[in-house]
Amino acid sequence: MTYYEFTSNLLKLKPKLHVFALGLTSDREEAPDLVQDTYLKALTSRDKFVDFTNFNAWVFTIMKNTFINNYRRNIKKNLIFDLNQEFESINKPYDKGYISPESNYSVEEIEMTIDSLDDDFRIPFRMFIEGYKYKEIADDLGLKIGTVKSRIFLARQKLMLKLKDYST
Repeated sequence: MTYYEFTSNLLKLKPKLHVFALGLTSDREEAPDLVQDTYLKALTSRDKFVDFTNFNAWVFTIMKNTFINNYRRNIKKNLIFDLNQEFESINKPYDKGYISPESNYSVEEIEMTIDSLDDDFRIPFRMFIEGYKYKEIADDLGLKIGTVKSRIFLARQKLMLKLKDYST
């Protein structure tokens, strides 16, 4: 593909790239920056594009990877390092230092709501929130992974319905 064809095809993708960037960033100000970064990387990596392959997929993959790399970079930047604790990363929300009676009641209410679920939904959901992986839950309960995922999803849906009036 000639340089002219390459840039022409790239420019034709701008509206689609912009929509995809909006979907990734959910920010109207960041989306054009992501499109511009994608253009830059595509142009600088033009020699890596293999002719007669899917050009659109190649460019969209560049955008997705650029977004992921920027996201990871921003996460690392937002970590706070405490020099007194041997450079362990701390990324905790602000703690008021006490637990209000309302929050205790809310936790108890949530626990009772979880306990009110049928065993088919409650047991996999409890195991999941305790940190078990889908495969571990499936093996322990003798179920397929898809069934476990489905039951956890449905448990969440039922809890959202039962706790729809719950406010934080």
